[in-house]
Amino acid sequence: MRLAIIASLALALGAPGEFARLAAHEPANNGSRFITLGTMGGPVGDGRRSQPANALVDGKDLYLVDAGDGVVQQLAKAGLALPNVTAVFLSHLHADHTGGLSAVLALRNQTMVAQKLTVYGPPGTREMVEGMISSMRPAARAGYGIPGKPWPDPAGIVSVVEVGDGFTASVGNMVVRAAQNTHYDFAPGSEEDKAFKSLSFRFETAGRTIVYTGDTGPSDAVEKLAAGADILVSEMIDIDSTMATVARNSPNMPEKAKADLVRHLTTHHLAPPDVGKMARHAGVKAVVVTHFAGGSASAAQVEGVKAGVRAEYPGPVTIANDLDSF
Repeated sequence: MRLAIIASLALALGAPGEFARLAAHEPANNGSRFITLGTMGGPVGDGRRSQPANALVDGKDLYLVDAGDGVVQQLAKAGLALPNVTAVFLSHLHADHTGGLSAVLALRNQTMVAQKLTVYGPPGTREMVEGMISSMRPAARAGYGIPGKPWPDPAGIVSVVEVGDGFTASVGNMVVRAAQNTHYDFAPGSEEDKAFKSLSFRFETAGRTIVYTGDTGPSDAVEKLAAGADILVSEMIDIDSTMATVARNSPNMPEKAKADLVRHLTTHHLAPPDVGKMARHAGVKAVVVTHFAGGSASAAQVEGVKAGVRAEYPGPVTIANDLDSF
């Protein structure tokens, strides 16, 4: 209702800016929101976009979908309380998508949140979380410095569910499905493929379905997972701006390393037309583009990205900013 009023004011005042942007994001279902807490792509910070992280609010339930560095601060900015997070879904284990999880766990331990947090993620998630728990123990034993009053053992605050291709589970009031995507190109059935997976998630709530690609290249499996979804939240890469950032940060990168990076960026991520093709083939109702590799962009660059997606997909396309709500 509040956003509907804002929309009316925006139209009456002729203000197409942020009011209209908020109005366009009014959820079709008042019970669920998907908030892009961090929309940066890649591990190199630029001071303008936060690392990849999202919040899924389904009625009274709050979930994190990826947890890049700074996610605790972004939750606070969005007005969401850390103790209310009941589960975390990790698409893959690259640091830009997991760097904030340690802070989530440590702060819940320090503030003695009673509810156990469940972390869903690909193979290797359990090993990663165990390492985080080990790193928390010295502070937990010291507590607030009051003799004989340590914090609880952090191992008791979290459980891990490792997820593979075809995973389906009821979580809260929604059904969650996962599919293996093409962010890695290890040979199917190889030892590397068994050990390392990158996932996309489908969240089916009572009112609508939201699909999150995580990091992926073009993928028939993700298209199938996204079939008929209300919103496709898709990663995207701008290869030119990304390589410009790499050149600024690593001017002496060896040519072989640069060639490997270009291969990764062009085959394991989605260019704007790839996003459009995926959305069109899946028949989704709207597209939200996040994971803006290369950092912030000018208005002209944003319009260029939209045009690239719309060249293949006729539906609504939004380039997400940090803290946008859909």
